[in-house]
Amino acid sequence: MWQLTDHAAADRPDLLADPVAAAIAAWKHTTPVERLRVAAIDPELADTANFCEAYGVPLEASANCVVIAARRGGEARLAACVVLATTRADVNGVVRRRLEARKASFAPREEAVRQTGMEYGGITPVGLPEEWPILVDAAVVAQPFVVVGSGLRRSKLVLPGTALAELPGAEVVDGLARPA
Repeated sequence: MWQLTDHAAADRPDLLADPVAAAIAAWKHTTPVERLRVAAIDPELADTANFCEAYGVPLEASANCVVIAARRGGEARLAACVVLATTRADVNGVVRRRLEARKASFAPREEAVRQTGMEYGGITPVGLPEEWPILVDAAVVAQPFVVVGSGLRRSKLVLPGTALAELPGAEVVDGLARPA
């Protein structure tokens, strides 16, 4: 199957960004910990296409988490969208309307890194600030297992798609993404 050696995420905080490790430590009290796995990878292969090719993970089992800056009037707030690697978030349509924003765009890299406490290319929905909305495409939740970032470029989380719907602030949205 996949060419990953995974471990219980709660047992390997060294493979997790600090906010991710804290979220998993809290999450394990409500979610069976064996469902939350982490695998070390080559950080040079962290980008989705390279990762999937190198580790035999189909694109349909890999999910990307993108940070969105939503603006209305003079106010801006951040949110996250989680979509399969075979798709792209409908930022100017579904996402903008769901966040009740006049304008929505990808957050600048530096802001996404600073606000999440995670490395660019490893940002994950696990461990995001609690006030952030997390929009998860229904196709992600339908996956038996999905690979997402760990907050670090040198590892990936492996968990059931349904687990992402359990995150604080998560909302499952049909049609959040469109084919790439």
